[in-house]
Amino acid sequence: MTDLIIGLILVVILGSAVGYIVKQKKKGAHCIGCASSGKCPKSCCTDKK
Repeated sequence: MTDLIIGLILVVILGSAVGYIVKQKKKGAHCIGCASSGKCPKSCCTDKK
């Protein structure tokens, strides 16, 4: 029973993460982890640091 609960929690967490990524991509975010992803050009996140 414990394995089932842990499995369901993992499915919910992964589903939420995928849903967030899909929602941000539909908004037009180029790089989701970038703080200015909605305002910067597509190449800002690929620059070498």
